[in-house]
Amino acid sequence: MKIKNATQAGVFYPAEKDEILNMFAQFDNQKQANYSSRILIVPHAGYIFSGELAFNCYKFLDKSVKNIFIISPSHYERIYGCVLSDYEEFQTPLGSIKINQILKEEFSKFCDCSVNNLAFEKEHSIEVQLPFIKYFLPDAQIIPVLYGCENFKNLTESISKFYKNRENAFIISSDLSHFYPEKEAVKIDNYTARMIESGDIRNFEAEQACGAVGICGAVKFAQENNYTFIRVGLTDSSQKTGDTSRVVGYGGWFLYEGEKNQYIKENYADYLIEIARNSIQSGLHLGGYPPENIPCVLEETGACFVTLMLNNRLRGCIGSVIAHRPLILDIYKNAHSAAFSDPRFAPITIDEFKNIKINISLLSSPERIEFSNEQELLEKLTPHKDGLIIRDANYQAVFLPVVWEQLPDKKEFLKELKLKAGMPENYFSETMEAFVFSTIYIEE
Repeated sequence: MKIKNATQAGVFYPAEKDEILNMFAQFDNQKQANYSSRILIVPHAGYIFSGELAFNCYKFLDKSVKNIFIISPSHYERIYGCVLSDYEEFQTPLGSIKINQILKEEFSKFCDCSVNNLAFEKEHSIEVQLPFIKYFLPDAQIIPVLYGCENFKNLTESISKFYKNRENAFIISSDLSHFYPEKEAVKIDNYTARMIESGDIRNFEAEQACGAVGICGAVKFAQENNYTFIRVGLTDSSQKTGDTSRVVGYGGWFLYEGEKNQYIKENYADYLIEIARNSIQSGLHLGGYPPENIPCVLEETGACFVTLMLNNRLRGCIGSVIAHRPLILDIYKNAHSAAFSDPRFAPITIDEFKNIKINISLLSSPERIEFSNEQELLEKLTPHKDGLIIRDANYQAVFLPVVWEQLPDKKEFLKELKLKAGMPENYFSETMEAFVFSTIYIEE
């Protein structure tokens, strides 16, 4: 049997089983994952730098899968396209892991891969993933894939083909920016994170991540299927070394088969209502607090409206149309503004606060509607689904989808929105713009 020895044990991670298990026990300081995913983006640095983040990413890996494709960049050999090995097992201090020879052969034919054992010999980007896989899925088999000069769309096609089988999962192995001063690295890595989380990879550059091709391939797959990558964490080497002069960035994500806002509602609805309520409490000087220990997905940029109801009547509503700050901060700020800065209402009182009901609308990214006349615009609206933004010069206004309940007729809906923007009800111009969006509604 041809076995690939663990060449990076004792270098990137401990060489002894007990030492690895002790390290994993120290990493295991977060609550159990609340979703099972079949695609992860995971860092591949030494465990002292990114091991804790990687461990918490693997918590989200679907434990029922039987085969794991590890898609990694080649650091030591210049290769073109993708390469495989002819090993039958990879060795780890926690035990060996078998390679699924049937899937390896299928992948080889689909991607026209060659065999290059030398490329795997010292390659840490795959090897550091193996102890995690052996720990979380001891019976899983792997299909290790290395790539060099490769078109990310080829990886998207490969993921699409093999993802159809629910026994298959994918590890996209990548670190983020390399060797920038910390302040610059943080900016770059946050920019990269927004691209991964929004699905917009049009300007993704190779310098943003050593595994840029793998990341783009996975993000393109998510985009094509209306899936979302949810952040597990974002950090860099300076957090462990204290050296801020030349840092390496690390990020972790899991694939959610749906929209991010739906995931947030399913897992954090009560938490967000509590944050909004505490924001208002702080304005009333009743205590309250700025949010702490924030779930990473809520640190992603997001846009929301916070609506306050008193005795079934509107008592304040303020929001953001465009995501421009962390969602958790957007909720905190908009809740405070809805209570104290809505120009239509006086600031709420302590007595009113006791009976206030809080509703939160999480907004999707606005999408432009192309139209040449008002009738064409009306035809492209979907009542009870679309929120609508209109603007022209200094005019601008927005209606949330919930407004359809009061204005179910398209013409009335648009007329009232024009009036809200300060336009005459029959207003139209060639420069007028319109955008639609959807909302996920969280009700107290």
